[in-house]
Amino acid sequence: MARRCAARSEAARRPAKGRHSIWELVLHAAYWKYAVRRRLTGEKRGSFPRKGSNWLPVPAPSTPAAWKRDVDLLAAEHRALRETVKRLAGLTPSRRRLIAGIALHDVYHTGQIQFVKRLIRSR
Repeated sequence: MARRCAARSEAARRPAKGRHSIWELVLHAAYWKYAVRRRLTGEKRGSFPRKGSNWLPVPAPSTPAAWKRDVDLLAAEHRALRETVKRLAGLTPSRRRLIAGIALHDVYHTGQIQFVKRLIRSR
């Protein structure tokens, strides 16, 4: 989802006042993959590698190394969620809804990222 961003500066840039940056969308997606995985396993809150929840701030300074770390976090949370889903024995209707919901969440925000990239590059 995020690796195709041209650069850290593009990822940190807001397309307009009050709108989320690509970086914020990446962190948001990573957080919700973690949250769904935690709900599926019964794991306690508080183990997400970054402080905060839902909409996390872009680190300051927003360095290329920080961008890479957060893209890697998204990839790691995606892998962990996939592994959790693979290990589940029997999918209850509520688990199916959680899994479908996070998949649709990713689709939605991936579209947003593509839209934000186009907005930023058109200026």
